[in-house]
Amino acid sequence: MADLKNVAPLADFDWDAYENGEIQTQESHEAQEKAYEGSLNKVNDHEVVDGTVIAMNKREVVVNIGFKSDGIIPMSEFRYNPDLKVGDTVEVYIENQEDKKGQLILSHKKARATRSWDRVNQALENDEIIKGYIKCRTKGGMIVDVFGIEAFLPGSQIDVKPIRDYDVFVGKTMEFKVVKINQEFKNVVVSHKALIEAELEQQKKEIISKLEKGQVLEGTVKNITSYGVFVDLGGVDGLIHITDLSWGRVSDPKEVVQLDQKINVVILDFDDEKKRIALGLKQLTPHPWDALDPNLKVGDKVKGKVVVMADYGAFIEIAPGVEGLIHVSEMSWSQHLRSAQDFMKVGDEVEAVILTLDREERKMSLGIKQLKPDPWEDIEEKYPVGSQHTAKVRNFTNFGVFVEIEEGVDGLIHISDLSWTKKIKHPSEFTQIGADIEVVVLEIDKENRRLSLGHKQLEENPWDVFETVFTVGSVHEGTIVEMLDKGAVIQLEYGVEGFATPKHLVKEDGSQAQLNEKLPFKVIEFNKESKRIILSHSRIYEDAQRAEAKEAKKASNAAKKNSKKEDIPVIQNQAASTTLGDIDALAALKAQMEKDENK
Repeated sequence: MADLKNVAPLADFDWDAYENGEIQTQESHEAQEKAYEGSLNKVNDHEVVDGTVIAMNKREVVVNIGFKSDGIIPMSEFRYNPDLKVGDTVEVYIENQEDKKGQLILSHKKARATRSWDRVNQALENDEIIKGYIKCRTKGGMIVDVFGIEAFLPGSQIDVKPIRDYDVFVGKTMEFKVVKINQEFKNVVVSHKALIEAELEQQKKEIISKLEKGQVLEGTVKNITSYGVFVDLGGVDGLIHITDLSWGRVSDPKEVVQLDQKINVVILDFDDEKKRIALGLKQLTPHPWDALDPNLKVGDKVKGKVVVMADYGAFIEIAPGVEGLIHVSEMSWSQHLRSAQDFMKVGDEVEAVILTLDREERKMSLGIKQLKPDPWEDIEEKYPVGSQHTAKVRNFTNFGVFVEIEEGVDGLIHISDLSWTKKIKHPSEFTQIGADIEVVVLEIDKENRRLSLGHKQLEENPWDVFETVFTVGSVHEGTIVEMLDKGAVIQLEYGVEGFATPKHLVKEDGSQAQLNEKLPFKVIEFNKESKRIILSHSRIYEDAQRAEAKEAKKASNAAKKNSKKEDIPVIQNQAASTTLGDIDALAALKAQMEKDENK
């Protein structure tokens, strides 16, 4: 055992070979290592090389580049290529030949980015179809990963038909064509639509060459607008105008069709180049007027829905595509033509009577007032002459007031029949539109459907009384309420008015009477029929002066007569008695004259 301790092991002994049953010399080991190194690719860091996919799972892709170890690349770098499989050749960028763990570090993303700009320019020049991964949405379109470059895909270039939901494209890998490159800003624009258009163009030519008017085709609703519906006929689009969607009125095309709905359409027209194709949907069904009940006739009642309103009337749909007009004059027996909106609105269900029916012209007129009895049929019984009623003021004219007793029964109160005493220049001084007014029926004009009405007739005629009060020659106190060129209006008692010309407004001192002045006036004319009282202020003192002059003259004549009698001899007692009587008369006259002088 002691001898064994002095035995030294061989420093260069190959224990591994010994264990494997192989005994090599130093020379043979080095030769083998050299041969092995020679079989491997010579690679440098930051170099792009091709590699082969040898294994892959959901997270990683193992790539062999012929180096002594394989590299691992995250699967996310290949999301633009969902068809990747084992055996595919891929370009990789060598980040590090050996990290701390001895692992080869590769990047597919950087390899693509290194060559991407050349690749994308080459794709544009060669009109090449390339693959790209849609990363996310952006304003006006999408961002697409193409060769590691972020390219822009406009929303209009995704498909030939309008896109309603852009989000469904995020995360998808699609084929594209490079359509534009801005070299200065390194911007790339791609299109998927360009791939489809070439194929569709051929289909379009085929479809257009076979188009004929009246032809019925199947199409898909591609887009809906406020004015109509665009239909894809298999590569070529046609428009169904909103008026050709249905025989009935359509306010919104979405009431009739839905997006992506398959429908049969008929070709109505197209231009010479067949670029604009007019389609129809309603033409595939019979016209509703042709299916209208043949027994329907004038006088029948029908029910319908208000579909359109206008000031002059309302259009009623009694069946889809069959409409009748109710003119505003047929909505009420009233002759006051109001707006149709006062009677109904869109969407109302109404019952009406057929007034005219023209099946050839496809026209119908309706009325709703006919559902009520005509108030003028029994007007004499309902509103006899002399009957009193409450009416509503509808309108004014210079000569009177138009009123309505009930719907359809109108009347006129002449301005002269508003008041017995007040002189009214315009009806607005007496009442107002919309107000109620009590009336008496004076006359019935059934032919013209108009009543003559009165308001003042509700009271007794005060002029019968005035005739006894304002007798010619009587004096009354009055106030000047209005001055006119031809004279003045004087307010007398009992609310009656009189009139005085300028010459009758002169006062005793020679001045002219003024507005609002209160003076005594003498009635010089009274006319009951024309309700006219003519007054005079000046006549009061003029008549007094005339009376004085007359009395003075009378006294003078009496004096002369008496002086002549004194020259005649007195004959006994008879003359004496006459003289006494004369003296009494003179005394009375003198007293009267003195009295007048004192006045």
